[in-house]
Amino acid sequence: MDKIQDPAQTILALAEHHHVIYNPTALDALGQQITRLSGDDVVLDQNELLLLALERAGHLTGRDAVRLHAAYLRQTRH
Repeated sequence: MDKIQDPAQTILALAEHHHVIYNPTALDALGQQITRLSGDDVVLDQNELLLLALERAGHLTGRDAVRLHAAYLRQTRH
């Protein structure tokens, strides 16, 4: 994966291209409950959920998903 110009748009384009949507699993629900009970405030936005779905579907390697997520976080934090 080359340098990412617009991470949010890249995530959306990949999801659209591969017809991927995020469908929560039972483990996702368990993870949310554990996070809530531990007092952490972790909420993934729609793009982050799509990124997770793309990786789960095998359209991104773990390494590429991490790189794209890091770029997305840099974009959204500015």
